[in-house]
Formats: sequence, C-alpha cells, structure tokens
Amino acid sequence: MSMQRLAILGSTGSIGTSTLDVVARHPDRFRVFALTAHQSIDRLFEQCVAFLPDIAVVGHAEGAAELEQRLRAARLSTEVAYGPQALDAVASASRCDTVVAAIVGAAGLSSSLAAARAGKKILLANKEALVMSGALFMRAVAEHGATLLPLDSEHNAIFQCLGTSSCTGAGVERLILTASGGPFLHRELDTLDDVTPDQACKHPNWVMGRKISVDSATMMNKGLEVIEARWLFDMPPERIEVLIHPQSVIHSMVAYADQSVLAQLGNPDMRTPIAHAMAHPDRVDSGVAPLDLTRMSQLSFHEPDLERFPCLRLGLDVLRNGCAASVTLNAANEVAVDAFLHEHIRFTDIARVIGHALDRLPPLAPTAGLDDILAADELARVTARQFMAQQTRGYTHAVAVH
Repeated sequence: MSMQRLAILGSTGSIGTSTLDVVARHPDRFRVFALTAHQSIDRLFEQCVAFLPDIAVVGHAEGAAELEQRLRAARLSTEVAYGPQALDAVASASRCDTVVAAIVGAAGLSSSLAAARAGKKILLANKEALVMSGALFMRAVAEHGATLLPLDSEHNAIFQCLGTSSCTGAGVERLILTASGGPFLHRELDTLDDVTPDQACKHPNWVMGRKISVDSATMMNKGLEVIEARWLFDMPPERIEVLIHPQSVIHSMVAYADQSVLAQLGNPDMRTPIAHAMAHPDRVDSGVAPLDLTRMSQLSFHEPDLERFPCLRLGLDVLRNGCAASVTLNAANEVAVDAFLHEHIRFTDIARVIGHALDRLPPLAPTAGLDDILAADELARVTARQFMAQQTRGYTHAVAVH
C-alpha cells in the first residue's frame, strides 16, 4: 500500500491520540500531514515534536502565536494556522489523502463536509456531522467520489459484519447497535438527580472525553448513533435496534433474512476500529491486547429501559420520525451537557432541556442546505439556553453563552 498522508482533526482528543498510536506503529504506511486542536496547545506541541506535521491548526490567534513560538524555539518548520477556515483548508488540501474527523460536536461539521467535497478518504468519528446533515453529507460523498469509513466502534462493527455487501439488496434484515449502559445502568432512579460530572464521566469500560462520557451515561450517544447508522448504511429506521450489552465485547451485529446474525467482537479499545479503517481493506496491528474468550463468564443482552434513559427515547423518536429534528436534538444536547459539566444543571435536566427544544422548534425540510442547518443549530442552542435560564429549581441559572 502507498503511504497515506493523514489530516487528524481533533488530534489531542481520545480518538486523535489513539489514531497517532496506530500511526506510530506503522511509519511505513502512514504519515501525518496535519494535526489540529482547539485549545490544547501543550499536547499539540508534543504531538508536533513527535510526528512532524506539515501544518498545525488551533482554534484562536493567541494559541497559534504561542504554538508557533514554541515550534520555532524547537527548530521545527511546521506551519501554524488557526480558525474554522484553516480546518476546512487542511481537510481539503491536495497534500492530504485521508482525513480523520475526530472533532467533537457540531464544530466538526464544516471540516468533515469540506473533506467530502474534496473527495477524500474520511474516517468519521464525528457522528454529529451525519446527525446534523445526513442527506447533505451523504450526497456530497457520492457526488465527489469520497470514501467514508466509520470509526465509531458500533458502526465500524456493522461495516465489518456487512463485508462486501450493502444494506440494500443483500438480505440484511436488521442492524443491532450494542450499548454498555454506561455507569448508571443499575443505579436507583431516584438518585440520578444527585449525579456529579465526575461520576458521569467514569465509564466502566471505555476511556473517552468528558462530553461523550456524559452522552454515554445518558445514552444520548446511542440516540445519535442510530441516526448516524440510518445515513451510513441507508437503513430504514424501523430496522435499527439497540441492545444493552454491559460487557462491551460485541460492538454491534447485523441480522440477515436467513436468520444468521454476524457480530464483531473485540476488547473495548478504539484503536481496533481506527486501525481497521486506516488500513482498509488490509489489516494491521492495532496495539490492542488479544480478546481472551476463556476469561468471559457471560455475555448478556437486554432491551434498554427508556424510563432510565429518556435521552435515548428522544433520539429514537427523532429517528423514527424521519430525522428531521436531528439538528435540534444534537444542538440542545451539546448545550445541556456543557451546562451539566459546569454544574449549572442537574444530570436529569439534560433530557428535559432537549425535550423542551424538540417541542418548541419545527423540524427541518429534507432539502435543507448547510445555511439552513447552521441556522437551526443556533436557534436550538438559544432555545435551550433560554429554557435553562428560566428554571427556578434550585440550581445555578447563569448559563454561559458559548
């Protein structure tokens, strides 16, 4: 295989660092063209020293000036840029073959779409890009000849189980996404009001960033993932299911018309799907420990409790109603999770904030363009913040506007 030149968008997060771990194991196959981070300048500098990218992108001018000063002091020639336009530029640059889209949240939409329009190989960890703009994004992939490979462990598992087939005309009956249930799977419901951010971020199986850890605790991550699966695999909503699987060994399954069910198994380590997508269609060492089936006493499954996980219920409702409200779902969730992490609202208020925004705002038309999507995203954020500010139930009302 020829050398792949990578732009890793969000290189200092958990997906980005795992990607760089795989890169370091295969210097003959992968070279880093660009690294980006919003504000983690120290870690980004260390990554630049280790991987010598052509360009590094940060969120703001102040961070860019600091990074450039440190790079020059270290006698490194890495170019430094900043801002959303710089992200779009590295994602679509001719010197880049493969874009790892690992920016968390709506902030990653523009650069992921730029990569699609430039016909890149896109390794997609930013599920929000498809949640917000599924039809638009998939149309850009098709029209510009881009290659889209999923990095989420669940979608990557489905991709592997499908093999060379597709969901349409291949006898595929159902997609079954598994979910660990997060840290509160068995916690008493009447104690969830008291959950702290640190408790919500302590996942029993996975090491992830704080926002996605909270999404796992509420199971909104699965609500977003079923919408992503609908677009990735062109699967009707009624044929996408979620099962609780606390062990996080089976990452998802595909059920076929002949009642065969194919599953992908592995240790809960994101380097497995990352290495699979990076080397596809080949297989390379990911650095993950082998799965020892003899040490597993049981693999259990059960349906999710939608009373315990109202955020998942909201996500499934949006999916089954055609995904037209998915922009509002995602934006309100981002605002609510940020407020919870700053201890401005309770854990159980996250679903209330999202539900309020969904009730108040109209869904988008299927033909919505990028400007319509971004406008709906901003309106949902304003609506969510206003709702939180109006509450009088004993928590801080000063929700910062970001």
